[in-house]
Amino acid sequence: SDLLVLYWFVVNGFYSAADDVVELNPSNFNREVLQSDSLWLIEFYAPWCGHCQSLTADWKKTATALKGIVKVGAVDADQHKSLGGQYGVRGFPSIKIFGANKNKPDDYQGGRSSQAIVDGALNTLRTLVKDRMSGRSGGSDNSRQSGGGGGSKKNVVELTDDNFDRLVLDSGEVWLVEFFAPWCGHCKSLEPEWAAAASAVKEQTKDKVHLGAVDATVHQGLASRYGVRGFPTIKIFKKGEEPEDYQGGRTRGDIIARALDLFSDNAAPPELLEILNADVLKKTCDDYQLCVIAVLPHILDTGAAGRNSYLEVMMKMAEKYKKKMWGWLWTEAGAQMELEAALGIGGFGYPAMTAINARKMKFALLKGSFSETGIHEFLRDLSVGRGSTATVGGGALPKINSVDAWDGKDGELPVDEYDLSDVDLDDDIGKEEL
Repeated sequence: SDLLVLYWFVVNGFYSAADDVVELNPSNFNREVLQSDSLWLIEFYAPWCGHCQSLTADWKKTATALKGIVKVGAVDADQHKSLGGQYGVRGFPSIKIFGANKNKPDDYQGGRSSQAIVDGALNTLRTLVKDRMSGRSGGSDNSRQSGGGGGSKKNVVELTDDNFDRLVLDSGEVWLVEFFAPWCGHCKSLEPEWAAAASAVKEQTKDKVHLGAVDATVHQGLASRYGVRGFPTIKIFKKGEEPEDYQGGRTRGDIIARALDLFSDNAAPPELLEILNADVLKKTCDDYQLCVIAVLPHILDTGAAGRNSYLEVMMKMAEKYKKKMWGWLWTEAGAQMELEAALGIGGFGYPAMTAINARKMKFALLKGSFSETGIHEFLRDLSVGRGSTATVGGGALPKINSVDAWDGKDGELPVDEYDLSDVDLDDDIGKEEL
């Protein structure tokens, strides 16, 4: 059955040693791919993804056909999220081509049959060879020399005795700081990894987490202050806390993963926004992989206290899932009827909740209770690819009305005012006529 097939894929992975596909992970990616002169085709997949399962046979066939010519690899990006995140993988399967500049792979946009993939690889290979012939490319771009690493060293902040306190301790932001010695072999090996990680972290945290480096042979006061005895030593600095030793791996994938964890641990939860106009909805759903939308009962049905209790549940869930970097929105029942219709909401009562992937124009509806437990189960299933989805009605975000923001108060019934001055009142009303 399909479930048994899915179970097998999740437990065993897609590829084995018997295949010509190289299974890649954070431990071997640097050695196999980034330090290689070869052209690589790499599939980023998730075991639960149906399209990935369908691609498996063609991917194996491609690897066999290109054996000795082009390297073909695969990354379980569900298990190794750091690698997927490093290369901007948001959907599965994603195929990327690692050519002359391994730090900037290209997206493969062609067909998914083995013939189409092989043709695409050979075309890329031809271009790579022509570039080398004309002197435009020097093969592997991962120089281990000082200043190497694809020119991204500029994103590593040079820290000194003079600027350390101002930049690191007084910033209130998270820093990963490498203490190195120029003569140290392990430091030279770490340098391109640290530089590449600095660029990725700067971009993915919007410059909220920083990677710095201290030449401990020059700035001995800093090294002594933090008990540095060996090289390289990496320390993590967070606002108001004692520095802690970095214990993770030394590849860029390991460093990026730790930096992103630190970012999400210290980041404020995302804003919960009321849908006041089309821009609020569009920006939130475009900027985030998922936007979670609640349609809350009319204010006359709940009052301010009831509405605030629903919003509090949402804010708790936004905090719980802040590492996912999702957008969070709400609207009042009846305020955005076209949106409710496009998402099939209005028929089964309020509060209701949906999660939209605007890139795919797919959505899923909360079927359980609007509670911390019910929403947690809904979002947990979505985050691992479970749960049923449907296409947004009309295939696009619907028309959104501009509305006034909720003032935080209980609603008031509309009052109909009548001018009674022109009404003749019968003095005998209430008397029975005999």
